[in-house]
Amino acid sequence: MREDIFNFLRKHQNEFVSGQQISEQLGVSRTAVWKHIRALKQKGYVIESYTKKGYCLREAPELLSPEALEKGLASSEFGQHIVYRERVDSTNNVAKQLADDGAPEGTVVIAEEQTGGRGRLSRSFHSPFAKGLWFSVILRPAIPPMEVSKMTLLAAVALARSLRAHGLSDCGIKWPNDILIHGRKMVGILTELNGSAEKVNYIIMGIGVNTGITEGDLPEDLKDIVTSFAMEGVAVHRTELLQTILSELEQLYHTVCQEGFAPILAQWRILSCMLGQKVSVSSVNRSFTGTAADIDDDGNLIVETEGGVEKVMAGDVHVRPV
Repeated sequence: MREDIFNFLRKHQNEFVSGQQISEQLGVSRTAVWKHIRALKQKGYVIESYTKKGYCLREAPELLSPEALEKGLASSEFGQHIVYRERVDSTNNVAKQLADDGAPEGTVVIAEEQTGGRGRLSRSFHSPFAKGLWFSVILRPAIPPMEVSKMTLLAAVALARSLRAHGLSDCGIKWPNDILIHGRKMVGILTELNGSAEKVNYIIMGIGVNTGITEGDLPEDLKDIVTSFAMEGVAVHRTELLQTILSELEQLYHTVCQEGFAPILAQWRILSCMLGQKVSVSSVNRSFTGTAADIDDDGNLIVETEGGVEKVMAGDVHVRPV
C-alpha cells in the first residue's frame, strides 16, 4: 500500500492532492494514508502536507534499480543475477538462503535498508533507507577453509580502490575489515562461511558503504566514529559506485583463482592506513599495544611490541593516534 501511495503522489508530483482523494482512489482509510506518508517522510521522501490542501511530493530519494545496474556492469559474473529488496533484516541472511537453494556464484543481494545489519563480533551495522550500499555477494571459491579469512582482505582492497576512484583519495584499510577516511569508518565488510573443515560450500561477502548518511541520521554513539560520502562533501551516484565495486571484486577474485592471494596482500599493504601506526589490540584474554608492522602470508596482523613480535589472528584492533 505504501508503494501505491507513493506512486499516486509521484503521478501528481509538485501538485497537492487531498487525503480524501488518495483514500478514495486506493480504497484505504485517511488515517492509513497519513501513517504511510509519515513513514515515507522518515525514509527521506520530501512531502509537504497542509490542512485543507493535502499532500505534495517534492523530492524522492534515488532508489537502486537492478535494470540500471545491469546496463552499466563491466563484470561478467558478479551482478549478473541481482536480488533487490526494499527492506530486509540482513542481506547476508537472504544471500545464505539463496546460496542454500543453489544460487550461482556472483549473485548479488541488495537492499535499500537493513533492520538487522551486522558486522564482526555480532556488532550492529547502521543501514538507513537509501543512504548507502547494503549488499551481499555469493561466492563459491575452490579454496581451503583456512584461507577464507583472506577473502575479507580481498574485499577491503576492492572497496578501497573503488572509493578512491570515486573521489575519496584519502581512504585506507583498517585491519581486517573496515575502510576509514580521516579516522572514521566508511565501509564495513562481513565474510561468512558455509562449509566443513575440509571444504568451502559457499562464502557470503557482506558489504556496507555509507553514501548519503548525514550526522542527523546517526545515533549518538556513532557520530564520532562514522562518516560517509555526504559527510566528506563528495557527491556519488550509488549505482555507478556499485558497478565499480562489483568490477573490482570480480577482477581481484579472478586474480586469486589464478595466482593465489599474494597479489592481494601486496595491494592491501599499499592501501592500508594502519601499517606503521600505533595500535591497541584487545581480545577476550589479553590486551597490548604496539606498532602495526605488516600482515603475514595468512593475512594475520604482525604487531611489534616492547616485548617482541605478536601475531594477531583475531580480536578487535583499534588505531591509536601517535
